[in-house]
Amino acid sequence: MSDKPSVLFVCVHNAGRSQMAAGWLRHLAGDAVEVRSAGSEPADRINPAAVAAMREAGIDITAETPKKLAYETAQDSDVIITMGCGDACPVFPGKRYEDWQLDDPAGQDVEAVRPIRDEIRRRIEALLADLLPPR
Repeated sequence: MSDKPSVLFVCVHNAGRSQMAAGWLRHLAGDAVEVRSAGSEPADRINPAAVAAMREAGIDITAETPKKLAYETAQDSDVIITMGCGDACPVFPGKRYEDWQLDDPAGQDVEAVRPIRDEIRRRIEALLADLLPPR
C-alpha cells in the first residue's frame, strides 16, 4: 500500500451497497483513503432509496453514477470489498479481499435500506481502524 490506501467496493449493479459504502468511506476518511466503486453489471442510476437513506445520515451520493468494473481499477486497488457479486468479481493475487454479506437494497424502500446503511457504516469504521494508523 502507498501512503494513501485505495479501497474498491464492488457489487453487481453499483447502485446501492457499494455506493453507500463509498459514501461512508469518503465521509469518514476524508482524503486519507482513495475511494472507488464499481459493478459487474452496472445499473443506469443509483437506487433512490439508498440516496434517501444516505441523505438522512448527512451524506449526499446523488452525484455518483454506477460504473462498470474495469480490470485496471481492481488491479490498482489495495483493498477490494465485494458485496454479492460472486464469480463476477475478479481476483488478483496479493490483494486484500473482504466479502461483505449484506442484504441487497434493490427494490426496497428507505425503511428497509436504513439497517443496511447502518451496517455498512459499522463495517467502514472497522475497516478504517485497520487501514489508518491512529493519529
